[in-house]
Amino acid sequence: MTTRKLAVLSAGMRVPSSTRLLADRLTEATVAALRERGVSAEVEVVELREHAHETLDAVLTGFPPPGLRDAVDAVTHADGLIAVTPIFSGSYTGLFKLFLDGLEDGALAGKPALVAATGGTGRHSLALEHAVRPLFAYLRSVVVPTAVFAAPEDWAGGVDGVAPLDQRIARAAGELAELVAARPAPEVADPFADPVPFADLLEMS
Repeated sequence: MTTRKLAVLSAGMRVPSSTRLLADRLTEATVAALRERGVSAEVEVVELREHAHETLDAVLTGFPPPGLRDAVDAVTHADGLIAVTPIFSGSYTGLFKLFLDGLEDGALAGKPALVAATGGTGRHSLALEHAVRPLFAYLRSVVVPTAVFAAPEDWAGGVDGVAPLDQRIARAAGELAELVAARPAPEVADPFADPVPFADLLEMS
């Protein structure tokens, strides 16, 4: 069984957070979908709430502080990304955008991504298509077709005419797993592939 790295970016503002709950549900479904494809997943969750001040510092200085470096590496080095944000005033949160602004240019290019959001009303669901998806398209990520939005009524059982939340989660997770499983395994450099001749070592001593 091959292994792929999965990063989960959660921009929830409170604890407990419906945003984190949705991120966890998507992660669980994606891990299961990868397992069905013969792929195991190493998951690393980045809770942006825990890095709020460092995220702002990174944007102001152009360099991520040490405490934020691991979070940035987790996202940029992952084979796939699940990104979930609350929707405030019709768009993603400032913290979510600040973190992405602090990434190096091209850091997410070609990376499979699943975008999702939570909100206080189903009227916010279109923010995924007019704000979040275009943002990741600009970053040149490969965004899966199904974006998942969860309003309070979705947690309570859903509404008529809208696919149940579990069904949307499973569909999006399957789409992400398909892309992640198809990615080539990273090449591991062999430190002994190009040794220095012994005679050269003697000359350097």
